[in-house]
Amino acid sequence: MKTGSGGEEAPLPRHVAIIMDGNGRWAKARNLPRSVGHERGVEALRKTVEGARDLGLSHLTVFSFSTENWRRPVSEVNALFGLLKMYVSQDLKKLKADGVRIRVLGTRAGLPEDVRLLVDQAQSETCHNDKFNLCIAFNYGGREELMRAARQLAADVVKGVADLDDFDEESFGQYLDTRGLPDPDLVIRTSGEMRISNFLIWQAAYTELVFMDVLWPDFRPKHLNEAIASYQTRQRRFGGLAVGSL
Repeated sequence: MKTGSGGEEAPLPRHVAIIMDGNGRWAKARNLPRSVGHERGVEALRKTVEGARDLGLSHLTVFSFSTENWRRPVSEVNALFGLLKMYVSQDLKKLKADGVRIRVLGTRAGLPEDVRLLVDQAQSETCHNDKFNLCIAFNYGGREELMRAARQLAADVVKGVADLDDFDEESFGQYLDTRGLPDPDLVIRTSGEMRISNFLIWQAAYTELVFMDVLWPDFRPKHLNEAIASYQTRQRRFGGLAVGSL
């Protein structure tokens, strides 16, 4: 990790989010089925969660399945559902014992019943954990999230539960999937693509971005360290001036 100009250790980001991209290209480069790339991607996720905890991060959000991914072949979509089930079923006991709280962001609409039940189980069984927060964005899209939030807000206004005259950004945030979570300080995207692809578009308004050429199945804690080291060299101004600027 980086140190400041006075020798002190540079602060870690509180919340890191990752767009896990490149599973298909990883498999194609090795003449393997795309499903194998996704399987290796799950292994990379395990290592990354462990690495994030070892570094002392408190929040990690990973983009696993987007609302746009429904356009992929049915066989691949089903394989992705299967991998989520495998990860949760195989790792839930250990994650729970390690004090990890799991939250799944996104809409439940369209998900198979067994997936919905597993998601609910993972969240309910870890809801009291507080050592590390793991958020999985699954069947998630930033615009879809905002639409759901706006519809719920409109419904609450009609019912008299919400008053638009007293509404601000903070209160709107309570309608988002990430309510109660800090906004991400750092978003990492693997595979060399340089876009956020409808990921946390409200929450990432002032987030630092790091794009890495490594494909997700090859991502390891050392890459996470590199991204955080880049983050630690930056001055975050949130629309203001840097310290010492005129």
